[in-house]
Amino acid sequence: MSDDKFLTPEEVSKRYRDTVTVGTLENWRALGIGPSYIKVGKAVLYPIEELEAWDRNNMVVCRKSKVVGRARTTDG
Repeated sequence: MSDDKFLTPEEVSKRYRDTVTVGTLENWRALGIGPSYIKVGKAVLYPIEELEAWDRNNMVVCRKSKVVGRARTTDG
């Protein structure tokens, strides 16, 4: 197991600029939601590949909009 392939909960929190706290990660694990993780003894580790997949699954894709006169409308 290579250390550079996994992040600790503290490192995950920093990855998301502290908008996802270590406490939030703990709550998500208890609820069975959030990014996948592995547990080795008492250590909780998040595989970077799983975090990247979780990011892709939670990406919000906005529709293009176009300006018609002064009103903005959306395509679709």
